[in-house]
Amino acid sequence: MSRRSGILEFAVLGLLREAPMHGYELRKRLNTSLGIFRAFSYGTLYPCLKTLVASGWLIEEPGSAPEEALASSLAGRRAKIVYRLTPEGKEHFEELLSHTGPDAWEDEHFAARFAFFGQTEREVRMRVLEGRRSRLEERLEKMRASLARTRERLDDYTLELQRHGMESVEREVRWLNELIESERAGRDQRSDIDAPHDNDSGETGGLPRHGGSTRPDPSDDTAK
Repeated sequence: MSRRSGILEFAVLGLLREAPMHGYELRKRLNTSLGIFRAFSYGTLYPCLKTLVASGWLIEEPGSAPEEALASSLAGRRAKIVYRLTPEGKEHFEELLSHTGPDAWEDEHFAARFAFFGQTEREVRMRVLEGRRSRLEERLEKMRASLARTRERLDDYTLELQRHGMESVEREVRWLNELIESERAGRDQRSDIDAPHDNDSGETGGLPRHGGSTRPDPSDDTAK
């Protein structure tokens, strides 16, 4: 399995954990909710769905709306297939959510992981955020070293592009620092008051609440 197909399978399982959907709905959600999939096509999605069905993680069901079935019948079309997560699929997705290895820190995979942080345990969120920050700090150090070596040979526009890339990475590191501090503050608060204001994962959410703060897109090419 390629890294790209693995990310797509993860995202599909995560969306179907929220509710059953047919292919068009899935594609729309992947495009609008998970921007890293803006360019993918039905030719990519349907083989992924077939693979997940064959693995026993999804089942196919006919569309349940009577008017939809009637309209399809009158038009001579097949009713839309709805994809539903199986208990085994839910268990598999939860296993994927608990994974915190280096793949979870890379640009595209991190963006998909972050989209499902609301379903992820706090300690796992912390490990993924800290791993991502460490990866970007390493990248930033290499970018600075490269710029120092080549500065004299670069024209003004190439130099400005290099600086723009560094600023993008620095911005994401600052954002990650805010998230990590918020997660820590939420964990400390939970330890102090043990209040039952939890999300579905059994853990308190930890997003920062800064009115003017916007998060960078982890899949931004300039941050690679």
